Amino acid sequence: MEPQQVLAASAPWLGGLLNVVPGLGTGYIYQRRWQAYWITSVLATSWFVAGALLGQEADGDAERQNQLIGLAGLLLLAGVTAIEAFLAARTARMD
Repeated sequence: MEPQQVLAASAPWLGGLLNVVPGLGTGYIYQRRWQAYWITSVLATSWFVAGALLGQEADGDAERQNQLIGLAGLLLLAGVTAIEAFLAARTARMD
């Protein structure tokens, strides 16, 4: 089966949902889109590591703010990847 056929056979809503609910990029595994999965994994890991390094010497209030910024970044990444996975599957179905 070609990659485009696998993508077209996947449910667009499920690919999008899986990128949000269980973890970043899980929808890409469902769609067998490995490059997109690894890019998402690298971005999420980089965001996490950057937050850990930048927040090493933060006091209580700054630490809470850093955690909120970190969570917002991961939620943004999840939202963008969910929309992208949904649109990619829907476009593949239409072709």
